Amino acid sequence: MVALYDNYVYPLVVMFAVPTAMIDAFLALALTRTNLSIFGMLGLIMLIGLVIKNAILIVDFVNQLKAQGKSSFDALIQGTMECFRPILMTTIAIVIAMIPIAIASGAGAEWKNGLAWVLIGGLISSMLLTLIMIPVVYLAVDTIKERRQQRKASQV
Repeated sequence: MVALYDNYVYPLVVMFAVPTAMIDAFLALALTRTNLSIFGMLGLIMLIGLVIKNAILIVDFVNQLKAQGKSSFDALIQGTMECFRPILMTTIAIVIAMIPIAIASGAGAEWKNGLAWVLIGGLISSMLLTLIMIPVVYLAVDTIKERRQQRKASQV
C-alpha cells in the first residue's frame, strides 16, 4: 500500500478501520452465544480484507480528488459520499448472503454459524464506522502533514 499511495502514512489511515470490525465481530459472537471456531477465524480474515477494501476505496478516491486540485476537506466529503453506495451495496449483499448460514440448524451447522455471525456483526458496524472514522483520521493525518511541510518551508 505504501507503493500505491506513494506515502507511508495513508496505509496507517486504512488500518484504523480494522479495530472497529474486530470488536463488533466478537460482540456478534457473544450476543449469539457462538464459539469462535476455525470457520469463525476464517470469517475474521475475510472481514479484515473486506473492511480494508472499503477503507482503501475511500482513501484512494480522496487522493485522486486531491490530485485534481480539490482541498482535503472537499475531497473527503465528495469522496466519502461517492464511495458510500458501493460500500453499502457490498455490505448488504454479504450480510443477506450470510443470514442462511447464520440461522442454519442442520448437521454440522454450528461449525459454520460462527463465520456468518462474524461477518454479519463486523460488516454492519464497520460499514458505518468506516465511513466516519476513515475521513476523520485522514483529515487529521493530512493536517499534521501540511503543518509539518509548512514548518520545513519556514525553516528554509
